[in-house]
Amino acid sequence: MPELSRFYGIIIRMFYGDHAPPHFHAVYQGEQIKVNINTLEVIDGEMTRRAQALVLEWAALHRTELRRAWDMASRNQEPSKIPPLE
Repeated sequence: MPELSRFYGIIIRMFYGDHAPPHFHAVYQGEQIKVNINTLEVIDGEMTRRAQALVLEWAALHRTELRRAWDMASRNQEPSKIPPLE
């Protein structure tokens, strides 16, 4: 599972050839959420409110890059890294 970004202890990843809808996985201190790229809804999992807010802020800033990464990963190609939240 390629790592797309890492910030504040949060790791953003995406599986190769994963199922729809387009989404990414965020992991923080043993907690994990799955986020829909198009709607920025958490579609599975739980995470502390503060960490989840950081993930969603980052995703809103990088939605275009996330869509591109999804397209590449769905074709089993290595997606590009995405800058972290600063």
